[in-house]
Amino acid sequence: MRPSSRAFIYSQNKAEMRKVLQENNLPSPKWELYTGAKPTEISFPLIAKSISGGYDGRGVWVVGSESELAEILKIQPRLLLEEKLKFTTEIAVMVARSPHGQAATWPPTLTIQRDGICIQTITPAPDLSDTLKVSAQEIALKIADVIGLVGVMAVELFVVDDQLVVNELAARPHNSGHWSIEGSVTSQFEQHLRAILDLPLGDTSMRAEFAVMGNVLGGAKTDMYRPYLHLFARTPYLKVHQYRKEVRAGRKVGHVTAIGNNLTTLESEVSHAVNYMNGVVDE
Repeated sequence: MRPSSRAFIYSQNKAEMRKVLQENNLPSPKWELYTGAKPTEISFPLIAKSISGGYDGRGVWVVGSESELAEILKIQPRLLLEEKLKFTTEIAVMVARSPHGQAATWPPTLTIQRDGICIQTITPAPDLSDTLKVSAQEIALKIADVIGLVGVMAVELFVVDDQLVVNELAARPHNSGHWSIEGSVTSQFEQHLRAILDLPLGDTSMRAEFAVMGNVLGGAKTDMYRPYLHLFARTPYLKVHQYRKEVRAGRKVGHVTAIGNNLTTLESEVSHAVNYMNGVVDE
């Protein structure tokens, strides 16, 4: 089974993740485990998280006071508390590692969030210094080695001024790496198979200067076939992925990707496609 339970626990248990990061001097916010037995040492406002479970903003609370924290404890008797960082952007680095220790990363990806859900990614992350790009990849490679990763993993990071802070780990092919299907010589899915089969890892170079991916969230439209026809005719180079899920409001039901050398055009086309598919625009 890959990744092993030894590695996977750091993706599933946020407290164990924080412990291993701290033990290996990897950048983390101030944090503590909290049961209400004594006052927290972290200043308000702070972030409270479920120890396990939760995604796309679920199981995460911004807490402004002890009384608010006490209310959350009624439904989650044990919490991970973290300082609320004043970050400028969020990025993610996909990393792959094989059983014999070969490892590779893709370029850092800017993840754009709305209501705790990633709505768009841009690779490579624009406006990120070369120093931080290299640092983000080095952090991802070190984490992969420390936890004994086999397969692919997303390392999510906050950019705080000129520093990086690890937010969460996801030991699996990840939404922030979907751009690699079209945008990289080796996609995250192919690389995952190469890694778990202990084959030589593939080339992670980009096929174009930029790759922009937009998540399609469920909206007013439930029939996705007609939007496909329009988008295929309007933007022939756009790639549309449908997950064949039941369409529900706010649910990720697919994504679109465009690669090329003009970032402004790519962002515009991807945003239009997403808005057309979920019914925000009708032309």
